Amino acid sequence: MRLRDMQAAACIGLLLMSVITQPLVAQQTNVQPQTNPQPQTQTSPTAPAPEQPVVTDTTGTPGLPQAPLPKPTEPFFLRDTEVDYTKPKSHLWNPIAPYTATNVPQARLGNTPQLDQLVRDGKIYLSLNDAVTLALQNNYDIEIARINLDIADTDILRTKAGGTIRGVNTGLVQGTIGGTTQTVTGGGGPGGTSTAVGGGAAGATGIVLSTNGGGPLPINLDPVLTGQLQYEAANTQQTTTFITGTDTLQQNTGTYNFGYQQGFISGTTFNFTFNNSRSTTNSIRSNYSPQLNSLFQARVTQNLLQGFGPGLNGRLMLQARNDRRITDSAFRQQLLFTVTQVEDIYWGLVSAYEDEQAKERALAQSTQLTADNRRQLEIGTLAPLDVVNSDAAVASDKQLLVASQTNLEYQQLLMKQAIARNLNDPQLSNAPVIPTDRISLDRLPEEDTPIEDLVRQAYANNPQIEQAALNMKNNEITIKAFKNNLLPTVNAYAFYGGSALGGQQNPVVTCSDPNTGLPIPCNIPQSGYSDVLGNTFNGKYPDKGAGVNINIPLRNRIAQADQARSQMEYRQSEMRLQQLYTQTRINVINGQYALTNDRAQVQAAQASRDFAVQSLDAEQKKYKLGASTTALVLQQQRNLAIAANNLISATAVYAKDRVALGQLLSTLLDKYGINIVDAATGNITHPLAIPGLTAPKPQETPQPLSTAPAAPPQ
Repeated sequence: MRLRDMQAAACIGLLLMSVITQPLVAQQTNVQPQTNPQPQTQTSPTAPAPEQPVVTDTTGTPGLPQAPLPKPTEPFFLRDTEVDYTKPKSHLWNPIAPYTATNVPQARLGNTPQLDQLVRDGKIYLSLNDAVTLALQNNYDIEIARINLDIADTDILRTKAGGTIRGVNTGLVQGTIGGTTQTVTGGGGPGGTSTAVGGGAAGATGIVLSTNGGGPLPINLDPVLTGQLQYEAANTQQTTTFITGTDTLQQNTGTYNFGYQQGFISGTTFNFTFNNSRSTTNSIRSNYSPQLNSLFQARVTQNLLQGFGPGLNGRLMLQARNDRRITDSAFRQQLLFTVTQVEDIYWGLVSAYEDEQAKERALAQSTQLTADNRRQLEIGTLAPLDVVNSDAAVASDKQLLVASQTNLEYQQLLMKQAIARNLNDPQLSNAPVIPTDRISLDRLPEEDTPIEDLVRQAYANNPQIEQAALNMKNNEITIKAFKNNLLPTVNAYAFYGGSALGGQQNPVVTCSDPNTGLPIPCNIPQSGYSDVLGNTFNGKYPDKGAGVNINIPLRNRIAQADQARSQMEYRQSEMRLQQLYTQTRINVINGQYALTNDRAQVQAAQASRDFAVQSLDAEQKKYKLGASTTALVLQQQRNLAIAANNLISATAVYAKDRVALGQLLSTLLDKYGINIVDAATGNITHPLAIPGLTAPKPQETPQPLSTAPAAPPQ
């Protein structure tokens, strides 16, 4: 009984030590290491806070230190592609090129060779560096987000021609199974926190539309060439012969019309029309057959109020470039999300692997105890009930081992689907994954960095804050557009043209002498097409003028509603940005606290596991000497299994919280050596170097029990 009392006292002491040391470590995270640190005192969470100056202000209050501006995701265009989707096909060298389809290359559906190189002896030996590298190359979530970069380029091309923006889905792609990365997530329209369709009083398509990109339609900047070539033969029955001189009018008409239209960013439209026709007729009243007609007109129209100026007509070009920057930032956010998710899956695999190893050790211990009990039963030194107890323990350990092995196989499958594109290869799909890295408990620099410094770092690097700021710029563009949309439509125009008529004398036309009324030969001047064309453009028969078109909506209710809504959505964007700032601050503080608590939990679990190992070793020695029972040995084995599980779980939680803090600070890419340009192309040329890793350690041998007090954690 004395030994069990000592064991209970030691467990209580270790528990109290872990509880006491946690707040001390938490307080030291905001203090730089000192040569002779002074003892810390615990601050009550209900004590009044001392007055402190504002270090970082996000509301724009004058006179206060402002939050840093978000760092833009650079470079602007993250990757080069075979086709530059921001530029049109040129007529040069191939006149029909702009009218041919663009074939987007087929995405790679196979795995990169690096994955096959990791297979040795039918097993995949996977380090965390290899897992992240393979995810950057093969993960479907990243590849889908990678295509969004090219989709955003097509909007840039559309707006260069005066087209509207189709938009890009910049939400996170979350098709990879496994891993937990619950941090701040954004998406949706202004004020939204998640991407969704429908809503209160949704439109006909079930989608709530935003005013983003609305306002007067920009001028079409792409020149348009039109043409009409037509031949018509018409026989028309006449009600009287007085007009045409025949009861059936026969006309054959050839039409040759051409036009050119060009819009300019200033809100100016230029139109040029050139119409020609050649017609023959059997009418005796027509002087010419064939008759040649030619007409041209050049017209310039300028928007004076609504739709005036390059700022309005070029706004969507600027917004498309902002959208491309948002897409770049969203791709960086996708990288942070997926890398964090893959690392979470990796540490889940490590936990499952170590748990399976622990379950095998537990089964081996219970099996050995059962074998010893049966030998003692055979020689008559042990009761049959002890053998039954040990057999039951073996059965229970076998069941736990089967469950652990099943979980390990599932975690291996999760790891494969996160780093591979094709799992149809039986050798790859059946090969077990052996994780070769373990987490180190060395303190991170972020744990000893003052909270305000971490918060400012997160404000500057967080891609969601960058996207929110760019969205606000787009909202400002939209507000200006809808203010212009309130104005009446006033267009000033001017035109100049000319026309001419000519042809050959109609052979059936009749002329009469004005004095006698007798038929005489007609003397109609005849001309060819060159004469008609010359008279058209020489100003002999000009057609010119100028005017103003005015369109004033008397109530203007639609424009008023859209303008007010654009302001409301901008206010929602302001609130969303401030909400992101608040959420980021809280999550960063919580992330730093989590690492402090997690490390203390791991240290306490390590101490408990070590004590359980020592206790089991001592109990087994007593059992061999006949001073203990099978029930006590089994109890110590169960205690060791629980302690081992607690240590595995605590270590996994620490590893996942460590990468989660890196995701919150948005520093994982730089810290791991991930080049965003390489990630955008999928060609990883720079090797990764993830810090804080260590090799797996062999199972430690039990140390003898010591009566000396445990040293406090450093």
